[in-house]
Amino acid sequence: MKIHRCLGPAIALMLGACGSAAAQRGTPSTLPQGSAAVRLDPADFTTDITNPYWPMKPGTRWTFRERTMDGSESQAVITVTNQTRTLANGITGRVVRDTLTAGGSIVEDTIDWYAQDKAGNLWYLGEDTAEFAGGKVSSTGGSFEAGAGGAQPGIAVPAAPTPGLTYRQEYLKGEAEDNGEVLSVREQAQVPTGHYDDVLLTKDTSAIEGDALEYKLYAKGVGPVLVLTASGGDSREELVRVDTAPDGSGTGPLGAP
Repeated sequence: MKIHRCLGPAIALMLGACGSAAAQRGTPSTLPQGSAAVRLDPADFTTDITNPYWPMKPGTRWTFRERTMDGSESQAVITVTNQTRTLANGITGRVVRDTLTAGGSIVEDTIDWYAQDKAGNLWYLGEDTAEFAGGKVSSTGGSFEAGAGGAQPGIAVPAAPTPGLTYRQEYLKGEAEDNGEVLSVREQAQVPTGHYDDVLLTKDTSAIEGDALEYKLYAKGVGPVLVLTASGGDSREELVRVDTAPDGSGTGPLGAP
């Protein structure tokens, strides 16, 4: 799942303790795990995404500022388009654009697909992604489509997050093997757009990148507001604006959103 990528000692200690408590609870999960195949009925899904922790109304645009310890800064813009696409597994997903820029140039550009099931789980169905260097595509690694080439969809945000709940976020062997765990639903977050209570906190890891560890915080009615990279990087990504994008935003080809 694409929400692009410093923990201070106090924050790291708090998150570590929270994660330990969740692991001790060991909440059983009925959500997809690892590489396990799932059979999903397209009739059970909708592109009208209303999950309270990440509602995706077409036209909504989130702008994030990402900073690292060396002082570098980049910007990520996520836009819910008015477009949909039917994926290889038969499910129609909402097209969401995620573009990362640094110094005014595109670093990474991604077309994501999401859908919501009858229970309210927000599913991640795949991505068409490209990294750029010098204005040219340098890599498309990580791209996958649920139902094609062994790729399996995963959960972006559970319908009923409970501490200790685990789930697969995406799976294509060797390309996309991310996993999530709910740590808490009672956190707080302070970012440029404001202060949020009763925030969902998740722990995200990768089976491919063993040292990758991110903590993501989602506010009800808003979506993701803060991403902290604890390992495999040192960035802090915070929400700086939520607004409505102009018609047609995010619908261009990769590299020209």
